[in-house]
Amino acid sequence: MLTDDGLTALCDDNGFLRTGETWTVEVALMFAKREDIELEAPHWEIITLLHDFYTNYGDSPANRALVNFVRQHLGPDKGNSLYLMGLFPGSPARVGSRIAGLPKPKNCL
Repeated sequence: MLTDDGLTALCDDNGFLRTGETWTVEVALMFAKREDIELEAPHWEIITLLHDFYTNYGDSPANRALVNFVRQHLGPDKGNSLYLMGLFPGSPARVGSRIAGLPKPKNCL
């Protein structure tokens, strides 16, 4: 079982995993807990799309690219900023990428 200190040891200075190979569902749940998010089916749907985006483009998406990618795959009801902010408050691309075990999006502070 991974501890909070163990998770911290796997992360870079920005709180993202140093390597995606260490990502597991357990890691995702721990990151989500840190963000006060209880992962449910809609979250996992977006996490899956984040992985798809990374596979296709070799990078984590910026917010606008994430919105467009979700809209393209799930339609306008889910492919909009308000929906994604409801799932991943603050910055859906940054928070979602962290939970998904992906690198920090390049344009995020």
